[in-house]
Amino acid sequence: MNAIAVGLAPPRDRALAKINDTTRIAHYRLMILMMLFALMIGVIGLRLLYLAIFDSPDRSPVVSSVVPRADITDRNGVVLAATIKGISLAIRPPRIIGDKEKLAVELARLFPTRPVDYYRRVLSGPKKFVYLERGATPAKIHAVRLLGEPAIEEVPEPKRFYPQGTMASQAIGYMDLGGVPVSGMEAFLAKRLTSPANGGQPVALSIDSRVQAAMENALRNQVIKHSAVGGAGIVLDVHTGEIMAMASLPVFNSNAPGLVPVGTDPLRPDARYNRAISSVYELGSTFKMITFANAIEQGVITDFAKRYDATAPLQVGRFKISDDHPENRWMSIPDIMIHSSNIGTARIADELGQARTEAFFRKLGFDRQAELELGARGKPLWPGFWARTTTMTTAYGHGIAVSQLHLANAYAALVNGGIMRPATMLKRNAGNVPRGQRVISEETSRRMRQLMRLVVSHGTGKTGNVPGLRIGGKTGTAEKNLNGRYIHNSLVTTFAGAFPMDAPRYVVIVTMDEPQGIKETYGFRTAAWTALPAVKNIIARIGPMLGVIPDTSKDIDVSDLLPYIYEEQQAQKEKAKEAAANAAD
Repeated sequence: MNAIAVGLAPPRDRALAKINDTTRIAHYRLMILMMLFALMIGVIGLRLLYLAIFDSPDRSPVVSSVVPRADITDRNGVVLAATIKGISLAIRPPRIIGDKEKLAVELARLFPTRPVDYYRRVLSGPKKFVYLERGATPAKIHAVRLLGEPAIEEVPEPKRFYPQGTMASQAIGYMDLGGVPVSGMEAFLAKRLTSPANGGQPVALSIDSRVQAAMENALRNQVIKHSAVGGAGIVLDVHTGEIMAMASLPVFNSNAPGLVPVGTDPLRPDARYNRAISSVYELGSTFKMITFANAIEQGVITDFAKRYDATAPLQVGRFKISDDHPENRWMSIPDIMIHSSNIGTARIADELGQARTEAFFRKLGFDRQAELELGARGKPLWPGFWARTTTMTTAYGHGIAVSQLHLANAYAALVNGGIMRPATMLKRNAGNVPRGQRVISEETSRRMRQLMRLVVSHGTGKTGNVPGLRIGGKTGTAEKNLNGRYIHNSLVTTFAGAFPMDAPRYVVIVTMDEPQGIKETYGFRTAAWTALPAVKNIIARIGPMLGVIPDTSKDIDVSDLLPYIYEEQQAQKEKAKEAAANAAD
């Protein structure tokens, strides 16, 4: 009766067993929770590791294997382009913690180049990383920090900086936002500036920043004064081929090339266009010097007293060649040049003939792009057919179009003793100046220096004379030509000069694009009134800084040509009359 049934545990044991079961279940559940928690921690850690490696800029202080881009300097060591530490601003939309609508409005205020709708799309879109501004200014960085949005990042990036601003901007060039060189010497020197072999050493250009500043200042003043659409200028060392200055107006700032309005009018290209090398113009009477050099070299001109008929316009078939300021008389060789007679020059060219004219132009490189390190060099407009009239008109710069650089190279050869050297934008040491090619004899070059000096002392370039600097050169005016069609009332004016003419060192050329006549010039807008004053100003400023000190006791001897100048002959006759009258008294 008192026996306990087999298999039945007392109540106390059953309670203990139940407690043990509950504890085991709790431990089991706790282990599962801990494992889930550890798994979550692992997933988060892996995600953070992925983001750190693959989805964010590397901020670790590792040593880069890429050589920093070297500086570009002028010939005297003045920095023209340098690499500095820059900061770009970017945002990671998935990490935004603030109000996206308010943030979009603030970003549109700080970065107004894009509308607020753009920022709304970016902040709500799928992109994980978007640049807000490359190369941000300190003020912009500070303003962004005040937003307090951790999703906006400051990304360290190297930035190309041009400390001289707009100076020689077309020649130096610029880099795009991704650090890729776009134009100018930045593009040409791309490999050298980043080559380990260069070791980060600066590369010196041939440009002298002092000469460049003088050129740009004088050119700008004339462009503004005459409301021209643009202008260009070159200063070239006649013995080395080094370009001491190359200017093109309008200018742009290489630090902000994106702010330049894109030009759509072929007659008015935008500021990034280098008019000194890219534009090809009919350069008018500046070609007369080239024709005379050819004629002297070929023996067509042997006697400077020889006279040509310029009493009336020259009729050639259905074409008529006339002078802008006709003398209506027979003219000697010096007379034709100092009075810039188209008629006299055409008659000389007719004696030269097509074959010798064309051959000399080709020797000077007028049938192809000029050699230079810069890209986008203009291709000359070469006559498709050489008729008799073509030979005559190209002799005074009509019917053939070349760049200002072509003309500078040619004039350097005319005055330096007859040697044609390729121009360069890189500084040349005395030991690496190319020998060049002889295009005229030393005697012909001497005669050309005399004629150039006479143009400034007695002819159309009288207003360009600077006492003691012995300037010579030639004016040139022509109508603009677009695709074979002349744009009437749109002039291109040029003065091609050199100094000092007794021992030439530099060629200075200025070209004005569509200058307008003003009250001060009595409405005239030809080269003597527009381009020549700029060259005079430039030479007066750069001469002393380049070691050409004004000296009125020096000059080239032109005494053997003076007797053939009509005005000199008349003056001598007047003196003879006065002397005779005095003797009679």
